[in-house]
Amino acid sequence: MPRRAAVAGKFYDADQNMLVRTLEGCFLDRLGPGKLPMPKRQRTGNVLGLVVPHAGYVYSGAAAAHSYDALSSDGLPDLAVILGPNHHGAGHPVAVSEATRWITPLGSVHVEDEISEKIVQLSQFAQADEDAHVREHSIEVQLPFLQFIGGHKISIVPISISHLGEADALVAVDDLSKAIATAVEGKNAIIIASTDFSHYESQEVANAYDSMALSQILAMNGRGLIRTVREECISMCGALGVAVMIDASKLLGATAARKLTYHTSGDVTGDKRRVVGYAAVAVEKL
Repeated sequence: MPRRAAVAGKFYDADQNMLVRTLEGCFLDRLGPGKLPMPKRQRTGNVLGLVVPHAGYVYSGAAAAHSYDALSSDGLPDLAVILGPNHHGAGHPVAVSEATRWITPLGSVHVEDEISEKIVQLSQFAQADEDAHVREHSIEVQLPFLQFIGGHKISIVPISISHLGEADALVAVDDLSKAIATAVEGKNAIIIASTDFSHYESQEVANAYDSMALSQILAMNGRGLIRTVREECISMCGALGVAVMIDASKLLGATAARKLTYHTSGDVTGDKRRVVGYAAVAVEKL
């Protein structure tokens, strides 16, 4: 059962050739890494987790390129577990995709069903469910970047996460991070947390809020991130997935987090009255 692209032509180009040119532009953009990715032949395996934004490429693509450039420089994984927020609320609260492959204009991406099934078996929260993924963009927009740096060599496990109350969220972080870490242990894998940061604040307010959230991420404090986002009312959509990524990466040996870049939509458009924040972070084993 394939999962067909839901937001091609909206968040990114539907035409294959135009999409490749857009991806190249994200890496070469003034807000991007300034160079095309050069995948390392043998993976070092120091980069275990990534924070990557998921807005339209014109706004957040340059920030996303920083994360995928860091991954490329570390060497390509065989598997990417991708955690994305469920903006629509459809389906199970923690939904592991049941599709056999996800399709983008660049081709199809294989879903590693053995790992998917293992995560569902190990987690009290995760459930196999495709309804949560049908219209959701937060995971889909990561795939052309993975295809751009790795061709069709990287398989995926897509996990959509809905909003949970603080008590459930903290339990879910512990549960899901352990399930993912156990399922991928010994594998050549990366865990990607898809999130945007503050939504529709002034540039000044967004910078302040997002600095608070980033400080918790850089301290590798997943629980602290969830508490900070809730206490400060930061409109960061994927905080729970980021917390899961941090804790799972720590279980796999990660010891540090590195900010790669941060900018807002205002830095792209020049309109800084109501912006959205975008950050790229690498979680590493040093």
